[in-house]
Amino acid sequence: MDLLLLEKTLLGLFAATLLAITVSKLRGKRFKLPPGPIPVPVFGNWLQVGDDLNHRNLTELAKKFGQILLLRMGQRNLVVVSSPNLAKDVLHTQGVEFGSRTRNVVFDIFTGKGQDMVFTVYGEHWRKMRRIMTVPFFTNKVVQQNRFGWEDEAGRVVEDVRKNPEAATDGMVLRRRLQLMMYNNMYRIMFDRRFESEEDPLFVKLKALNGERSRLAQSFEYNYGDFIPVLRPFLRGYLKVCKDVKERRLKLFKDYFVDERKKLGSRKSIDSNGKCAMDHILDAQNKGEINEDNVLYIVENINVAAIETTLWSIEWGVAELVNHPHIQNKLRNELDSVLGPGVQITEPDIEKLPYLQAVVKETLRLRMAIPLLVPHMNLHDAKLGGYDIPAESKILVNAWWLANNPDNWKNPEEFRPERFFEEESKVEANGNDFRYLPFGVGRRSCPGIILALPILGITLGRLVQNFDLLPPPGEPKIDTAEKAGQFSLQIMKHSIIVLKPRSF
Repeated sequence: MDLLLLEKTLLGLFAATLLAITVSKLRGKRFKLPPGPIPVPVFGNWLQVGDDLNHRNLTELAKKFGQILLLRMGQRNLVVVSSPNLAKDVLHTQGVEFGSRTRNVVFDIFTGKGQDMVFTVYGEHWRKMRRIMTVPFFTNKVVQQNRFGWEDEAGRVVEDVRKNPEAATDGMVLRRRLQLMMYNNMYRIMFDRRFESEEDPLFVKLKALNGERSRLAQSFEYNYGDFIPVLRPFLRGYLKVCKDVKERRLKLFKDYFVDERKKLGSRKSIDSNGKCAMDHILDAQNKGEINEDNVLYIVENINVAAIETTLWSIEWGVAELVNHPHIQNKLRNELDSVLGPGVQITEPDIEKLPYLQAVVKETLRLRMAIPLLVPHMNLHDAKLGGYDIPAESKILVNAWWLANNPDNWKNPEEFRPERFFEEESKVEANGNDFRYLPFGVGRRSCPGIILALPILGITLGRLVQNFDLLPPPGEPKIDTAEKAGQFSLQIMKHSIIVLKPRSF
């Protein structure tokens, strides 16, 4: 460490100590802050709770300190909310006050400091981006226009698995083929493009870059530098890798997809019925509503927020069906009796299949893809649950705990779709009950719910219709250990699954 860096570090530590003392005094005098572990100067609660702020660790803290708690992470205030009423306040009643997003050293890189929609602050830019993205992505019309593509992609998965003799005996890692399906689902919507196989060189490159972006962003490794700015110099190597991945991804999006769509549009006139999502977005750019960077960051959001999260949910759903054969059989019986053996499910059929809907809802409850939702922030001092919340606090809603708290749910650790016919018959995934918020609710809710639910229903339905889903030979179940990230809940091991074709 050179002398200049040492001097800056010492000055930073001195400033942070003064700030910590000031905050400590504010806690006792002017502010009535939420309860939580007592912070120490500079580090706050970081030395006590560590970097790994996943949904289960935060649940344990909530059991100790209450439904609203405050963690002082270095120089950041982190407020954790763990009750339906407080979640309602954050997401709905005070949706404007808590409607912004926190800054994060890594997400600042991947989103161009909030030039996207998901991670931008609440305000005019967010409203504009949400409006521009809604028409081409998040309407019933989009679902009806693209459902045939989703059904086609699910059919291709079934066909490819049937052609693979090992799938019926030794098994296969189904996730890899489902990943190709999800990319094709979304790239057909975005660019009217698809990848022919898992070996497609462009798909391989795209998947690798998106995977690296996800790993870097989801990791807890960089929290120490994000929480404590004086330690940020030690993140230089990490942030340099992030910048490199970001630049290569945006270049790939631009060169191979956005510019190609621009060229196609310049060669021929595309009527409104033939437009893909990118055509609508480029129209907004041509009108001066957004710039080229905004266009690329919209593509960035869809690659992560739409493709990955839905893929995780499909993988969790398959895993639970493998491990609960009686539920799988019950679902198969519903499909056969309602549609007829061998009659492949389509999107309009989902409303006639309540048990399929319950399986999807139970998957999203027990294995919530974004268990802490995307963090919120209040731009100004606010009140919550009778406590003062200082401006620019990071607000985490532990949505997983809301949906898995035994005080609010009967035997929540069980995978039991029947609960949505019995004691929870009125609960839906759209946020009509603040105990169950897989897509959030309110202004910053996930608009992708309108795409995710039918894709989940079609995919799980087709797999169960056409195959017996089984664990590998000699294994009673597949491993469903969790891998939690900053904004994710994934299955840790992409298991081998045996898929025995059914004959009709």
